[in-house]
Amino acid sequence: MSDLIAGSPPAESFLTVGHPLKISLTRHGQKAMYGTTLLGWKEHAWLVCEWPAQLGHDTDIPRGTPCTVSYLHEGKLVGYRTDIRDTMTSPVPLLFLAFPQTVEEMHLRKHVRVSSCEPALLIRPNGAGGASDPIPPTEIAGGMVKDVSLEGCSVALAHVPSWVRPGVTIRMEFELPGLGHVTNLTAVVKNRDARDGTQLVGLAFQFDGMEYIEYRGWGGSVKQAIEQWTIQKSTNPLQHR
Repeated sequence: MSDLIAGSPPAESFLTVGHPLKISLTRHGQKAMYGTTLLGWKEHAWLVCEWPAQLGHDTDIPRGTPCTVSYLHEGKLVGYRTDIRDTMTSPVPLLFLAFPQTVEEMHLRKHVRVSSCEPALLIRPNGAGGASDPIPPTEIAGGMVKDVSLEGCSVALAHVPSWVRPGVTIRMEFELPGLGHVTNLTAVVKNRDARDGTQLVGLAFQFDGMEYIEYRGWGGSVKQAIEQWTIQKSTNPLQHR
């Protein structure tokens, strides 16, 4: 799955001379996509691109024709709606587009990420006490898993202890509904973000062989269980509700 972010167009997101672009527009009642290259721009006025090679130089595209520009940038799919501002055929065929007011960035993920709403425990490793001693309450943080992928998850916490900070390795446990209870899974804290009165902590899983799952009919590893569960839920989101 992906996260879609809309906002004002930061220069580094699309103003790169020589960057390949895809332009989608409707001609003669049919949608078509053409490849081009960004050549330059005037801030808050227009962008200038190469004339798409797929279009003949004598093709007429009326001014004001709406279109969508999209491209890949640092692992994100970036796009924005604009329109044809002008065209030029001589001495070099060029296409001028209106400068975008907003852009949308979609972060592409290698693995499916699905929503969740299951309790989770974050446990500080190597805390006080011996291996058989109970874990002090200060070494445990309870929260709610908000989404899961094979790469990691995000957990919402009402209060974030000082030891839950980016770069710190923790242990965690949570439920995979329908499969079982994951325990002793290592994760690295990637980021923290405050949203709607709670703290959202991003975690990256580190499968080190110490994790296990108390399964119900599942005989695979924790990594396989998470992968299977996310795929099943993404293809049938009602199955695990």
